[in-house]
Amino acid sequence: MVADGLYYGIGLSAAGGIVWFLIGPWFATPLFVLAAFCLYFFRDPNREVPPGPVVVSPADGKVVAVKAMSPNTTRISIFLNIFDVHVNRSPISGTISEVAYHKGAFLVASKETASAENEQNTVTVQGEGTAVTFSQIAGLIARRIVFNKKVGERVEAGERVGLIKFGSRVDVVLGPEWQITAAPGHRVKAGSSILAVRK
Repeated sequence: MVADGLYYGIGLSAAGGIVWFLIGPWFATPLFVLAAFCLYFFRDPNREVPPGPVVVSPADGKVVAVKAMSPNTTRISIFLNIFDVHVNRSPISGTISEVAYHKGAFLVASKETASAENEQNTVTVQGEGTAVTFSQIAGLIARRIVFNKKVGERVEAGERVGLIKFGSRVDVVLGPEWQITAAPGHRVKAGSSILAVRK
């Protein structure tokens, strides 16, 4: 579990206990429900990372778009609802060459415009003759993007790199050296679902 889940869970449970003592159980119940939801939301299960020259999904969720951005690049967009695991993972092994945070709007993350207009953190990982870029994108509810790595750090495919709190979106941009296997409607899991294989 992500540490934030424990903090929220303990804080809300403590608040529920105080309300129970001062007012009564009916008024405390919503706080205990929120505490349980936070513990569930911030879960962080282990994942088996597939071997070989593949791109693994950096996020749990539903593929909502696979779109050619130019003759040489393709964008895969993954929408995370509040019931998905929100821990993000590196799509490939390599070195983080760039991290860029962009201010923006907080539109509904499932919409196409969110890729260009929403607040986001864009990361590029370079390794084995390729570069893969992914963006952690805020949504209507998600207001905090967390990224735990720095430029120059080495990451392995499927390694935990951060999270987006509550509903959000992650975009992955791939070059022509990758054969896309993901398709709109697919449900994917961070670190274990394959989005593309090396040609």
